[in-house]
Amino acid sequence: MNSLIKLELTRALRNRKFLFFSVIYPSALFLLIAGSAGSTDKIDGTGLTVATYMMVSMASFGALTAVLMGNSERIAKERESGWVRQLRLTTLPGRGYVIAKTASAAVVSLPSIVVVFIVAATVKDVRLDAWQWLALTGAIWAGSLVFAALGVAIGYMASGDAVRPITMITYFGLSMLGGLWMPATTFPDWLQSIAKWLPTHAYAALGQAIEQSQSPHAKDITLLVVYFALFAGGAAWLYRKDTLKA
Repeated sequence: MNSLIKLELTRALRNRKFLFFSVIYPSALFLLIAGSAGSTDKIDGTGLTVATYMMVSMASFGALTAVLMGNSERIAKERESGWVRQLRLTTLPGRGYVIAKTASAAVVSLPSIVVVFIVAATVKDVRLDAWQWLALTGAIWAGSLVFAALGVAIGYMASGDAVRPITMITYFGLSMLGGLWMPATTFPDWLQSIAKWLPTHAYAALGQAIEQSQSPHAKDITLLVVYFALFAGGAAWLYRKDTLKA
């Protein structure tokens, strides 16, 4: 399994398009959105400045991009090409393939988080305590596993031709409605009510609580745990179903 993880990492790091959208793109969006905001401008209803709020949002968005976009399309294409079927003939257990995909995506997601933090600190002068930087990195990185599981599920659910539109709709829908691109507090009341139950909203809320020197809300943690169980359970069921077809 370690060899497969190394192979997946090598493939991801050689994919310049993937690295651009997962590492450079979130930082560019951060500068576009927060670049013109003053250092004291705050997001209504959050108590956070525009720069600190968008830093967490874009770091979360970058991690989401790495684990969701990376997993779903590669798995669907590998199923169609017969690569997954070949792996089943080896001693690698089924769970090893899924773990390798999730682990490699999680490793690649780390640079996207760190780069956004560096840009925010150097360009927008965001200052936090050392424990907050470490806690933010750990919380956003760990939370990305929820979406890694979703990526695996989509990869086993969709065909090679259908996986991209399904992934893009899911990706942009969760990003926009979850408040990653703009504060959910600017949404109409009815849309805010929906956003509060989305995994992306709870995901970003983890980092926002840490920035305010608070513990993450129990509701947000519970939502992420429930979504992870649903996505991981769905991925496992779809994997077994795909195995039976083979």
